[in-house]
Amino acid sequence: MLQMIIEAIKARQILAFNYNGYNRIVEPHAVGSSRAGNDVLRCYQIQGGHVAAGHNWDLCEISKISNLTLTGNNFASARSDYRRGDKGMLRIYAEL
Repeated sequence: MLQMIIEAIKARQILAFNYNGYNRIVEPHAVGSSRAGNDVLRCYQIQGGHVAAGHNWDLCEISKISNLTLTGNNFASARSDYRRGDKGMLRIYAEL
């Protein structure tokens, strides 16, 4: 799963998955290890549900992601409010 996310970031491929009981469609921006030692994905959600409404950026624990698939669609570039060097990650494996 981790390798699929890394490749999706490199190719700017949109991902679909289930997280916390919600189906989500996201633009992956970074993947790495959190300060708690968990592999995490920083993504911009373009469709699907949220546990808490009112935001589009998510930091998802990869171990809690299920049914991960590539949608076959790409996105053009990083979102304008994305900042490299994600402070939520101790180590970054791949980022836009």
